[in-house]
Amino acid sequence: MITPAPSVAAQPQGALADRYRRIREASLQLVAPLSAEDCQVQSMPDASPAKWHLAHVTWFFETFVLERYERGFVPFDADFRVLFNSYYQGIGEQHPRPQRGLITRPTLDTVKRYRAQVDERMFALLSQGHDRELEELVTLGLHHEQQHQELLLTDIKHMLSFHPANPAYAKRWPIAAVQPQPFRWFGFDEGIFEMGHAADLDGPFSFDNETPRHRVWLDAFEIASRPVTYGEYLAFIDDGAYLRPELWLSMGWDWVTGGRRRAPLYWQQRDGAWHSHTLQGLVEIDAHSPVCHLSYFEADAYARWAGARLPTEAEWERAARCLQLPASSLARGNFADRGAFHPVPAAQASADEPVQMFGDVWEWTQSSYDAYPGYQPLAGAVGEYNGKFMCNQYVLRGGSCATPAGHVRTSYRNFFPPDAQWQFSGLRLARDKRA
Repeated sequence: MITPAPSVAAQPQGALADRYRRIREASLQLVAPLSAEDCQVQSMPDASPAKWHLAHVTWFFETFVLERYERGFVPFDADFRVLFNSYYQGIGEQHPRPQRGLITRPTLDTVKRYRAQVDERMFALLSQGHDRELEELVTLGLHHEQQHQELLLTDIKHMLSFHPANPAYAKRWPIAAVQPQPFRWFGFDEGIFEMGHAADLDGPFSFDNETPRHRVWLDAFEIASRPVTYGEYLAFIDDGAYLRPELWLSMGWDWVTGGRRRAPLYWQQRDGAWHSHTLQGLVEIDAHSPVCHLSYFEADAYARWAGARLPTEAEWERAARCLQLPASSLARGNFADRGAFHPVPAAQASADEPVQMFGDVWEWTQSSYDAYPGYQPLAGAVGEYNGKFMCNQYVLRGGSCATPAGHVRTSYRNFFPPDAQWQFSGLRLARDKRA
């Protein structure tokens, strides 16, 4: 049974309520350019329909917040507990992930009513005041929604790529004048480095997988001044890299040959020139922009071809800490709020520090995604958020052009399996420091 949405009430004021309002509205703005038909499609098992994303993030607040704190709690629709549960075994059953696109009911309009009703109930709850535990849970839910905002963009892009006309989600091309940026190495001496979340450096919030802060030993290393570009990756392709098994990990070579791959996801050759499907439609690749949609296999093979390697996540964090940026200033990178939805070169090259470590492309590291020493997941079902995925995944750092501004921080750890391509993933080279 579906409970009708109540009448709209006055919304509470305060920092948490304002942030809740802003982030929830941003999700609806992301789907505004789409039709109901667009929002229904699931283009592959790893992607989800836009309608499902809108419902799932709402399910999070209804299930983890309202069910616990709302007096006289009644769900909007009891069936949603299964339909929009992603992977929380502690909550109960889940609809099979590869079949999310088959859920034609509820309709998109019903999902929007679901969001509106849960928002009103959340505002009523927040207007009563909140303790630290409730504030932390709501904050977790908002960061969870921002993660799904990025997934909305990546999944929409993948869905539109199957249309023969390569339709544009946004129409703002060309984005900016593109200028080549010089490549250089920045060196770091050996020593003990303290990594992980620190509230005074990264802001008060973190996911549990960013903790605890701990010390690691780093040998001397060098890291590239900027991400690898389309032009540099094209040279890798032109050198026959997808035909050379010596450049690839064994699993990577199986992935190349099994899929008969000769270029990254979304690349197309037309009239002798390489083009790429983007959220701005089909565009000719620009040699100076950071290359994206690389699997870990491709990033690792390119690094080996270039006579370098991928950085460890500790090396990446050490280099990013040297920028000495407060958490509030990281949003100045090319994130989703700029509306480019595509990596672009840095406006200015820096002579004394690496550039574009935040925004543009997630940067693969060579580090397996596992627990920091002393790691403890959150208590209860929300403890399933990160820890249970610490197997067969690699860490990426820095955020992308699809990441909401203000969502990432230096300690942020993203993770995907090595064959994942549909995220805005690229690479930055590293190497052992030379004498």
